[in-house]
Amino acid sequence: MHLLHLGLPVRDRDRSLHFYATYFGFDPAAARSYPDGTTIVRDQDGFDLALHPVAEPAPVPAFLHVGFRMADADAVRRLRDRLESDGVPVVEYDEEPALVSFTCLDPDGWRVQVYWERN
Repeated sequence: MHLLHLGLPVRDRDRSLHFYATYFGFDPAAARSYPDGTTIVRDQDGFDLALHPVAEPAPVPAFLHVGFRMADADAVRRLRDRLESDGVPVVEYDEEPALVSFTCLDPDGWRVQVYWERN
């Protein structure tokens, strides 16, 4: 069994679609929209991200986040630098011998963690 779907409430579907396509590999060309306004976009691993329009997302507990694992520590550092350069808020950063990670905020304030961890 594999977790392959996440639904997020978003204020601006296009803005969120651009964010996840630009930084996290989701393919906007393959996005499908539905009558209720939800757009589902898939990444190269077959993970579906459902972006559902809302007027205002509910407050999110600080521990709630989505995570992306990267192949190596340098890839994590490069993406963090790119996000910061583009003005995306990076709210946490951790660097240890067996773990490099950061957490940024998506356009709606959802916490997105990116990490590499030694196996």
